[in-house]
Amino acid sequence: MLPVSDVDRAKTFYQGLGWRLDADFVTGPDFRVVQMTPPGSACAVIFGTGITSAAPGSTEGLQLVVTDIDAARAELAACGDEVTEVFHDSGGVFHHADSVAGLADALRRAEAAHGKYEEETGQPDPNWPDWYAQYLVNEREGQVKGEGKVGGT
Repeated sequence: MLPVSDVDRAKTFYQGLGWRLDADFVTGPDFRVVQMTPPGSACAVIFGTGITSAAPGSTEGLQLVVTDIDAARAELAACGDEVTEVFHDSGGVFHHADSVAGLADALRRAEAAHGKYEEETGQPDPNWPDWYAQYLVNEREGQVKGEGKVGGT
């Protein structure tokens, strides 16, 4: 989701880039959802009114992925948009080399907790991927209880 200050202006902007309008639903003065898809893409962006509390223009964590960044930049520039040069962020806000190690550690904790869960129930859990995912979410939110038990699981 993209937080925008002017839904119609954003819609016009993306249409000017040749993006396909997938949806434009209005259910009242405080809620509108617009979904648009870039040409040839399997992904879309959503913006509107009342869909996010994020400040307009903020895009923390947003990733628009392309196979050829130079071609994508040239296409945007050809549409008359002001586009910065391509940059490589080798240590700044987008660089998270330690995230793989962190995820591996989190999966090890989930595995250990799940092993205890299976011991307690006395049977293998065929739904272990769902259990791991819920454990990781609960752990992140500080909701892991006792000996690694996942609340309600």
